[in-house]
Amino acid sequence: MTASSSHEPGTVVIGAGVVGLSAALALQARGLAVTVLDREGPAAGASAGNAGAFAFTDILPLASPGILKKAPRWLLDPLGPLSVPPRYAARIAPWMWLFWRACQPARVEAATAAQTALMDLSKAELEPFLAATGTLAMLCKEGNLQVYESQSELDASLPGWRAREAHGIEFHHMDAAEMAAIQPGLSPRFTHGTFTPGWFSIADPKDYVLALAERFVQGGGRIERAGVTALRREGEGVAIETSAGPRRAAHVVLAAGAFSHHLARTLGERIPLETERGYNTTLPAGAFDLRTQVTFGGHGFVVTRLTSGIRVGGAVELGGLALPPNFARSEAMLTKARSFLPGLNAEGGQQWMGFRPSLPDSLPAIGRSRASARVTYAFGHGHLGLTQSAGTARIVADLVTGAAPAIDLTPFSPQRF
Repeated sequence: MTASSSHEPGTVVIGAGVVGLSAALALQARGLAVTVLDREGPAAGASAGNAGAFAFTDILPLASPGILKKAPRWLLDPLGPLSVPPRYAARIAPWMWLFWRACQPARVEAATAAQTALMDLSKAELEPFLAATGTLAMLCKEGNLQVYESQSELDASLPGWRAREAHGIEFHHMDAAEMAAIQPGLSPRFTHGTFTPGWFSIADPKDYVLALAERFVQGGGRIERAGVTALRREGEGVAIETSAGPRRAAHVVLAAGAFSHHLARTLGERIPLETERGYNTTLPAGAFDLRTQVTFGGHGFVVTRLTSGIRVGGAVELGGLALPPNFARSEAMLTKARSFLPGLNAEGGQQWMGFRPSLPDSLPAIGRSRASARVTYAFGHGHLGLTQSAGTARIVADLVTGAAPAIDLTPFSPQRF
């Protein structure tokens, strides 16, 4: 997929993850000549190791009053659902202040409404996008089962379910016997659950992104391996500094995930992007008879069935891009999973850590750069990059071609902070 950098395309997309490649395909479908630049190539980052879920029901922001109540207890556990490595605490303090502000009820309500709009668009766009890219056969519709260890834990979750109900999301609360009919083999400690049938997944996220890359190249697109170091406005276009030398584009789409804010800064914009470091272990395919994705919300992780195996992962470690991985977090989740799913064979797993790009209010940055209308931002989706990729691609294609976006982009403005 690598080619000479002498070609000067009309549009350059920076980032070959699921958001960048989806945007590139949407732009290509509008008749534009597109080149994708990535320092490592397709599916090298978070797009390869995520849980594979299209979590359209996940409309509630991480920043919420509920998380403020849980956070002190979680932060005391270095291997718990939410952690900040001590040596990173001072650096992340300004982001945490913005996160605290985003937890105010009025802001949470506005963020939920905005997230719902993007989710609805993304769900509507997904199957047509998959059909157009030849990947529809990779879509699975097996739902998600959120499990609870007591009636009181279920009761504590009800405000969130009422918010989902207000936005038209279907779900069913269940007792242990009803859960067992959907997913046998759960530990009896889980007495209640909530099943959301509208939760889709992809057969394997890495295979999916690689398939998108192949389709893009087949359509005449170019994918070049090059690290982008700076952007600047230049006349009626954008100058791009890369490890393979300078180049120029009529329009740039910045979709470089957790590294995007560094490039935005070269344009003079400071966007408070932080990194949720996600961990998982992928076990062999026969490790457990998993029939739906199971979410252990009180413990901050999920168990998902993929064609590549059974993936156990999740949690949030706000630790930036430079610290070495702490795979004790993967091991802690796997230990819990063995207890929660007594029949799970936890041998032969492969550990992984990836960077999820997150903004304090849990909404992505989608919109034009203040420095140049010829630079469009599309990053900061947190753990919802796969989920919102098709909707974001539609919006990016609209912005680049001058069409009216399908939803109000004010809540997603890169300049909102």
